[in-house]
Amino acid sequence: MDKWLWAARFFKTRAIAKQAIEGGKVHYNGARSKCSRVVERGAILKIRQGFDEKTVEVLVLSDQRRGAPEAAKLYAETPESIKQREMSAEQRRSLRGAQPATEGRPSKKDRRLIHGFKERNRE
Repeated sequence: MDKWLWAARFFKTRAIAKQAIEGGKVHYNGARSKCSRVVERGAILKIRQGFDEKTVEVLVLSDQRRGAPEAAKLYAETPESIKQREMSAEQRRSLRGAQPATEGRPSKKDRRLIHGFKERNRE
C-alpha cells in the first residue's frame, strides 16, 4: 500500500507514506491496514493529509512513480469527497477573515510595553 500511495503522489516518500498508514491516516475499504497490504483495483481509500481528507477509488495499480498527470490516472476521487474538501476549505477561509489583522511583529517599544504589562499584572 505504501508503494502505491507513493506512486500515486499522495506522499513524497515511501517512509512518509508508511508513517501515515501506521498512524491511522489511511484507511483501506473503511478499516485501518498495514503498509504491506496489497492494493486491489476498485478499493476505496480514505487519505487524511493535513486538514483535508480525500476518498479515492483505485483505478490502476502501479509501483513506479511517474509524473503528476500520469499519477492522477491511478485513482479517481469521489464527488462527495471533492464537495466535502471544498466546503471545509471555504470554512477555513471564512474563519481566517474573522481573525483581527495585525501590523506584523511588535516593535522593540511594543515588546517593552507588553513585558511591562505582564510584570504589573502577575499577581
